[in-house]
Amino acid sequence: MEKTTHFGFQTVEESQKAKKVAEVFHSVAERYDLMNDLMSAGLHRLWKHFTIEQSGTREGSRVLDIAGGSGDLARAFAKRVGNSGQVILTDINSSMLGVGRDRLLDDGIVPLAAQCDGEKLPFPSNHFDCVTVAFGLRNMTHKDAALKEMYRVLRPGGRLLVLEFSKIWKPLQPLYDVYSFKALPVMGKLVADDEESYRYLAESIRMHPGQEELKQMMEQAGFERVEYFNLSAGVVALHKGFKF
Repeated sequence: MEKTTHFGFQTVEESQKAKKVAEVFHSVAERYDLMNDLMSAGLHRLWKHFTIEQSGTREGSRVLDIAGGSGDLARAFAKRVGNSGQVILTDINSSMLGVGRDRLLDDGIVPLAAQCDGEKLPFPSNHFDCVTVAFGLRNMTHKDAALKEMYRVLRPGGRLLVLEFSKIWKPLQPLYDVYSFKALPVMGKLVADDEESYRYLAESIRMHPGQEELKQMMEQAGFERVEYFNLSAGVVALHKGFKF
């Protein structure tokens, strides 16, 4: 029998998860940025700014942005690394990648963009100074394989940054649950005409590894000096690890 995994709270065959996740992001791509602003009250911009500040990148750095969505991180990195650096924007979803690429072009940035699977990266080993994945790891079927690929393509001394929804401070959990399972799907229906995709979002957050578990997964993939920063009371966490 084929192995199973989770798609939100559903149990599905592993071979079906990628297809189902793709359907979600094809559906929400055009309203993705607007919904991010509404869902987080604009806080996602501060979370991403903090990620950039933790990246250690500078003029000439090579950066790989995995599951880069609408290109927020790639755009900021491109300005940071300059003409002598390199930023590659990737996403497994063609709709999301198209939105991100077009936004970069609109800002006068000619992007290097590639549609690829984060679990099977088509890049050389020991190449990038920094690898980032923001709000994409939880959608991957084999997170351990993805983390090992990220480790492989980093050069020695490079760092991985994983920005992802995580486990909120426990006293706030009841209120957060009401927001996630009641308000969020309604917001998705009204703004993006897609209630189900935002219900999946809330469920996928609950199924994603918590702060300590993800830290251990990164260490098992080979990363050292792994630490995490809780942002907005743990609604989001930034994990950072190094390859030596």
